[in-house]
Amino acid sequence: MATRPDPDLAALAGQIRRWGAELGFQQVGIADLDLSAYHAHFESWLAKSHHGEMAYMARNVEKRREPERLVPGAARVISARMDYDHAGVMSLAPLEHGETAYVARYARGRDYHKLMRLRLQALAERIEGATRGHSYRAFVDSAPVLERALAEKAGLGWIGKNTMLIHRQAGSLFFLGELFTDLPLPVDQPASAHCGSCRACLDICPTRAFTGPNSLDARKCISYLTIELRGPIPEELREPMGNRIFGCDDCQLVCPWNKFARRSAEADFAPRHRLDTAGLRELFAWTEAEFLARTAGSAIRRAGYEGWLRNIAVALGNSPASAATISTLRARQSHRSELVTEHVRWALRQQLRKAGKLAVEGGP
Repeated sequence: MATRPDPDLAALAGQIRRWGAELGFQQVGIADLDLSAYHAHFESWLAKSHHGEMAYMARNVEKRREPERLVPGAARVISARMDYDHAGVMSLAPLEHGETAYVARYARGRDYHKLMRLRLQALAERIEGATRGHSYRAFVDSAPVLERALAEKAGLGWIGKNTMLIHRQAGSLFFLGELFTDLPLPVDQPASAHCGSCRACLDICPTRAFTGPNSLDARKCISYLTIELRGPIPEELREPMGNRIFGCDDCQLVCPWNKFARRSAEADFAPRHRLDTAGLRELFAWTEAEFLARTAGSAIRRAGYEGWLRNIAVALGNSPASAATISTLRARQSHRSELVTEHVRWALRQQLRKAGKLAVEGGP
């Protein structure tokens, strides 16, 4: 049986981009595996312990630095991005509604990992059909991969001062995924930076987590505190959290480039269980069974039920003084988890303090 000839790699690269668009990716780019320009920054970040309790970031450092160690034989990385935002308007207004929960936009719908991985697999199968065979591996936040560095090299955007990947025509509200391949495809031109003198993201951070441009101390980041941190949230960081119960979008919402962010057409990313408008007391009332049922297939599962209650307790403490909120917190004082009860007690003290102040000042 005759074998098919080697494809014209430049033509194949163009076809891969077209297939990517057909499969629902907003952009596909190709990069080589040389990440030497990113080594010093990554190692400095680890040396400062800015990764906090994310011990996995300090494991397999060699594979992050040298992707060919992760996938022996790989020659290129096909990087893909997919828009996720369903809200449309960039606004900080929801953060002023103290009794409404704020969930980061990326986490309001279904978890993106499975959807993107299936799309990357479909892309790999199309490539397979056009070649004599190629070796590949797909990753969606599932391996020691410096995905933003690879995406920047592939021309999908630049790593901005807020450490997010930013695209001039699409902002930063998108997911990333990678397909490692042994095909020596022509690479794309890396993206250039366009943050200029803007520092809106650095200045807006409620917990002052940025130590400088492109330098984030995750231990102070609200996304880290509400998702990755397993123990108590440091008391000095609780009030700045406001009503943010899972993740934080502040540095993206104020980014001027996100005026170009596009609304996603993916139904899976649409908010479920009113996670874009639900009240804090409503979510705090979920039983563990309800939490598990309503977060099935959701990124929120990562926080766990105790983390979920911990986060909401802090937000309730930060909400306007309310007899209903005080009653809700008192009902949780005897929770089996000391982590939850400690945060509930803190929140109750905050509420009672505010209620007392309002009474003195003649408020409701």
